[in-house]
Amino acid sequence: MQSLRFTALEGLAGVDSNLPEHNGKITEVFGSNVFAGRIVREYLSDEAYKSLMNSIKNGTKLERKMAEQIASGMKAWAMKKGVTHYTHWFQPLTGTTAEKHDSFFTLKGDGSALETFDGDALVQQEPDASSFPNGGLRATFEARGYTAWDPSSPAFILEQGYGKTLCIPTIFVSYTGESLDYKAPLLKALAAIDKAAVDVCNYFDKNVTKVTPTLGWEQEYFLVDENLANARPDLLMTGRTVVGHAPSKGQQLEDHYFGSIPERIYAYMRDFEEESYKLGIPLRTRHNEVAPSQFECAPIFEEVNIAVDHNSLLMDIMNKVAKRHKLKVLLHEKPFAGINGSGKHNNWSMATDTGVNLLAPGKTPKTNLMFLTFFVNTIKAVHDYSDLLRAAIASASNDFRLGANEAPPAIISVFSGKYLYDVLQEVKSRVSNKFDEQDEAILKLDLHRHIPELMLDNTDRNRTSPFAFTGNKFEFRAVGSTANCASAMTVLNTIVAKTLTDFKVEVDGLIEKGEKKEIAIMQTLRKYIVDSEKILFEGDGYSEEWEKEAERRGLQNIKTTPKALDAMITPKAAQLYTETGVYTEKELHARHEILLEDYVKKVQIEARVIGDLATNTILPAAISYLNDLISNIRGLKEIGMGEAAYKAQTQIAAKISEHINVISENVQAMIEQRKVTNKLTDSRQKAIEYCEKIKPYFDIIRYHSDKLEFLVDDKRWALPKYRELLFLR
Repeated sequence: MQSLRFTALEGLAGVDSNLPEHNGKITEVFGSNVFAGRIVREYLSDEAYKSLMNSIKNGTKLERKMAEQIASGMKAWAMKKGVTHYTHWFQPLTGTTAEKHDSFFTLKGDGSALETFDGDALVQQEPDASSFPNGGLRATFEARGYTAWDPSSPAFILEQGYGKTLCIPTIFVSYTGESLDYKAPLLKALAAIDKAAVDVCNYFDKNVTKVTPTLGWEQEYFLVDENLANARPDLLMTGRTVVGHAPSKGQQLEDHYFGSIPERIYAYMRDFEEESYKLGIPLRTRHNEVAPSQFECAPIFEEVNIAVDHNSLLMDIMNKVAKRHKLKVLLHEKPFAGINGSGKHNNWSMATDTGVNLLAPGKTPKTNLMFLTFFVNTIKAVHDYSDLLRAAIASASNDFRLGANEAPPAIISVFSGKYLYDVLQEVKSRVSNKFDEQDEAILKLDLHRHIPELMLDNTDRNRTSPFAFTGNKFEFRAVGSTANCASAMTVLNTIVAKTLTDFKVEVDGLIEKGEKKEIAIMQTLRKYIVDSEKILFEGDGYSEEWEKEAERRGLQNIKTTPKALDAMITPKAAQLYTETGVYTEKELHARHEILLEDYVKKVQIEARVIGDLATNTILPAAISYLNDLISNIRGLKEIGMGEAAYKAQTQIAAKISEHINVISENVQAMIEQRKVTNKLTDSRQKAIEYCEKIKPYFDIIRYHSDKLEFLVDDKRWALPKYRELLFLR
């Protein structure tokens, strides 16, 4: 019987990569399935429109009457486009999006049919809160939870086959009000930084009334043939290959990066881009990434909340569209050993309602001082709460990537670039903590000389830095490709909000003592630079020297998720989140528990998959081939051939036998260790044991399995090989 591998290989030749030609402009379809802009204006009364815009801008609560009008307009628009169902679209702590569809259809008391969608259905629904990760906040008998409409993220129509569904972005909270999703804490963090940043902006410009954090994510991913992926149980179950011998050619020639996009891949890209444009996702960039079969897309910057929603939506779209092209999208941070993994770089900045990017240096001393204020406060925030940023990017899958020679290390540091590093050193080098009028004038001139209007090409991106300034934004490069951007963005915006709040208190204190405002600001900035300078690093983050230097500086280097997550439940974290109103202490502990459980389950699944593959696929192929070798050796002996005639076969047989024995022994040892570890009731201890006592078996089993792949007859090997997964289109 032919294996799935060879069936898949035969089917590759018949794949059609053609798509119907789209002759229109992107602008003609962009946002066509989104209830926003002119569409909202068309379907709502002036009163309802103004009420909705006010809610979006200022976060004010909508009146019931206005909710009814908005729901009516939304339904009219959706039904005109062929929509029959609606759903509250939310982002629970499963790492995926969630939706429960209800139809507009209902029956009146007299039995006649009616299409209805009222304000209550728009504003709130009640899914089962105990069935989603909740960290003990909801027991099975306390199942109630609520999804509540987020007006700041526009509703959209999702097309799937012949069906169309109106999707309403919502938060998800428990019956008692605790956050059970990614969006609710993010919205609180954005509110916190808005207030804190506006207060600081008013030192420089009293016209600023709102500050909006912005995000531009870069999504990396792999694409492999669907049938080849289906023949790999590990890809289906875990998103990565747990075994696989390295191909003769990997990425060493560096010929894939920015190369010509293969036709089948290009057709797929065009297709998911088209779907994304209709949903208002402003994709702009596509290209081949470094590793074979690895690619990237990136949008134009958006407000953080909408950017997060769009990235979550895009990952769903990419998976759905891939099926049309008989492709499999791999979003795992490390789907293949020996080549680069995938990240999701989060490019973050802040913009005022007066049109100023707070992380873009200006042309005057005043605007440069405002830039320097927000630049230094961000660095101070990263310094003070680097452990929380590390926890925000921690996951079982990202552990495979962080610290490898393709991604930033687990040590959190900040790269500022030469120009700005010199500016920081100049401010720091002032002999006195006291800035007098002459110092102030000189410093302003120096700043203006050192900080011309920095453009992107005036700063080195330093790809080894986890948190790098890249001209007019910070790039948080350590975020994993499967992650929900909200996790990193909630932490980053919260810690910057806290730091800006403390900064204002210190500056106001100096002003009250008689210091001039600009001098008070510079004194505080100098103090912040001195306090946080150990987080600044301009060199190679991959080097062993940096690990030693980071240790000398006292920077943490936590390489595994279970211990990285400890930062979430420290008194310092509790104080930060309760002061800013982002999390209660109860919510923090619940999330810590959820993340530990997620880690255990994912490593547990991988352990089972490795054991199954070894026992049911790899060892039978090896034993079958070993038996053929033994028969061959025996036959040569029987016809009187000397030992030299079967020396090679004997050596190969001995190697295969050794690998079989080692694999079998370690699979059994891993199973026994799992039985012991699974009895633990403490989630943290269980996660640590899975990390330290069970994961080490993965490498041992993989090493010997990969050796067998190299030795066993190719026709007997049932799993598609790296050379096929990575290079066959």
